Amino acid sequence: METEQLMVSRQYDQLPVAIYNRNAALGQAAALAARQIIQTAIAERGAAYIIIATGNSQLTFLHALRDLDGIDWPKVTIFHMDEYVGIDPNHPASFPLFLRQHILDAVNPGQFYPVPSQVDDLDQACRDYEALLRAQPLDMVAMGWGENGHIAFNDPPYADFDDPVWVKVVALAEASRRQQVGEGHFATIDDVPTHAITLTIPALLAPRHILCIVPEARKAEAVRACLTQPVSEDRPGSILRTVDHAQLYLDTDSAALL
Repeated sequence: METEQLMVSRQYDQLPVAIYNRNAALGQAAALAARQIIQTAIAERGAAYIIIATGNSQLTFLHALRDLDGIDWPKVTIFHMDEYVGIDPNHPASFPLFLRQHILDAVNPGQFYPVPSQVDDLDQACRDYEALLRAQPLDMVAMGWGENGHIAFNDPPYADFDDPVWVKVVALAEASRRQQVGEGHFATIDDVPTHAITLTIPALLAPRHILCIVPEARKAEAVRACLTQPVSEDRPGSILRTVDHAQLYLDTDSAALL
């Protein structure tokens, strides 16, 4: 079914791009790719280590992955990308809570490591999470692009392609904070935290496979900029055009400006 719904394949520098006719088809295709990656890792090493993203744009992928048969979830360790500094883990906008609701509680992975939100020593919390990430080979990251082209919370103008660390505290760009309001996670921009802990760009590029899942019309400008303008920290997602282990999944809405 996913092959019939694939409308177009393109290449932007080193980045292959698949455009699907519907968000649901995009999510299913990415989930099938993720399953193959996970199965291969378990067959080779007896375990798989993956990083997944949150956000409304990831829902078709997360739900499709959750519903697939053939994944030995107790052998899968899951990390994620970012969390607001100071947010209550039970707040509706908490990213680990989002993942529990949309995939984790259904699949019961062997281990889930949430990015901490309420800690006394933020720097130590970043170093500890970085150590967890570096302790094993990372098989896959499934990410999106924000409306300003961010990946995780590496927003312009703070994104750093050559960041010396894998996890850090960042100030959130206003565009990112407004996106969280637009997605319904907070009532007003004043309710959105101003800082977050995020995986950095080198950490996001480290896994063996990168699946970038970017549906919806509100992402069309970010897609156009990241694919057709120069690779730049002003549009962090553009870095995927420089690596040979990424795949970008679009639907016709997010690809509308190409």
